[in-house]
Amino acid sequence: MATVFVNIGSNLGNRRLNLSRAMRAINAEFGDFEMSHVVETDPWGFASPHPFLNVGIAFSTDRTPREVLSALQGIEKSIDGRSHRDISGGYADRTVDIDIVAIDREVIDEEDLKVPHPHLRERRFFLEPMCELAAGWRDPESGMTPMEMLAQLSQDNKE
Repeated sequence: MATVFVNIGSNLGNRRLNLSRAMRAINAEFGDFEMSHVVETDPWGFASPHPFLNVGIAFSTDRTPREVLSALQGIEKSIDGRSHRDISGGYADRTVDIDIVAIDREVIDEEDLKVPHPHLRERRFFLEPMCELAAGWRDPESGMTPMEMLAQLSQDNKE
């Protein structure tokens, strides 16, 4: 069994309801999970007047990473039904976005599946939930804990 860490975000419509719908679908698909507090942030990587609500969850599964990705993409599409990219390929507002943040200490580098998430160390809304859900987890690439990455991010943003 592997532990999968996921981030769910929403910045359109009833954001809390959108997070709840995604979590209910994940529960139906994978079973029980642990949940972090909700983090509100400005959009990352694009400009929008709509702030995001994000929540981290962790669940155990014996499915392959590819099977997990497929299931999560199906949930995302069933709730939102559209891409979270604009016509030029950039980020856009969205009803729900579900990202795999990490799977245990696995490293996967495929075109459509990168674990840990390639922007993990740059996103407070990934790191704060990881601090709650897996304080002792270490990034297999940097060796840092979520708290160490969050402290580094805070330090980098002060400069």
